[in-house]
Amino acid sequence: MKTIAARIGFGIAFTGLAVFILFPLVWILMMSLKDYSDVIAYPPKFLFVPTLDNYADVLFGSGGGGEAGAGEFRQYLLNSVLVSGGAVLLSLAVGVPAAFALSRDRIRGADHFAFTFLSLRFAPELAVIIPLYVIFQQLQIYDTYLGLILSHQLITIPLVIWIVRTFLADVPLEIEEAAQLDGCGPWGTLLRVVAPVIRPGIASAAILAFIFSWNNLLMGLVLSGPNTRPVTVGILQAIGFDQVRWGWMAAAAMIAAVPGMIIAVYLQRHLVRGLTMGVGK
Repeated sequence: MKTIAARIGFGIAFTGLAVFILFPLVWILMMSLKDYSDVIAYPPKFLFVPTLDNYADVLFGSGGGGEAGAGEFRQYLLNSVLVSGGAVLLSLAVGVPAAFALSRDRIRGADHFAFTFLSLRFAPELAVIIPLYVIFQQLQIYDTYLGLILSHQLITIPLVIWIVRTFLADVPLEIEEAAQLDGCGPWGTLLRVVAPVIRPGIASAAILAFIFSWNNLLMGLVLSGPNTRPVTVGILQAIGFDQVRWGWMAAAAMIAAVPGMIIAVYLQRHLVRGLTMGVGK
């Protein structure tokens, strides 16, 4: 009886948690399929005739506030792909060697350096966004892809360093020593021996960094302009001077969430692979 009661209790708790997590997503999906009158109806309508007009307007129409040109939301998506992709590539190029250097206590005070990098994730973005804005204006990289990619390093590099460093801790030291006996230097050991072994960890770090970069709002809100506006900021174009186009905003949010959802599924596979394919097994 206790086992049955425990299973029932677990099922109720799991169902409640799933409803709590999925309800906002379902609500936004419903809103994206409603026309404006159904969206603002009170009490809210749960039974309605769905329409794809909002999605057509987002992808092919005039835009959120009625002022954006046709296809501008597609440009926002492209901007996010370029910025997030560039940020991840730069983070991997810097973060993986940094994690390798900080593992095994290769340098004095490695733990302190690692914690310093992690503290960048602790600090609120508002504490650095204004100085970054001033610096970017002086360097003339405001509203450029380079500027946004560099600013997103505050988000992505700490993730890459700490995730890859965790996977490096599971790599037997004997593998690196054998590579050094074969004549490999530090870079050769990393690129030819260690990196292939921790490939699942690098993939996991890259995907997590991409998701965090893709979902970031504040950097794009302050440091981007008409030329580089990412999708998170582009969604705000639904707010006009006289009304908020809730259906358009919901449809844009659902479209913008698709890459993250796909990558999240891909991430789960790589995380499981990384945790179950250790070198010592």
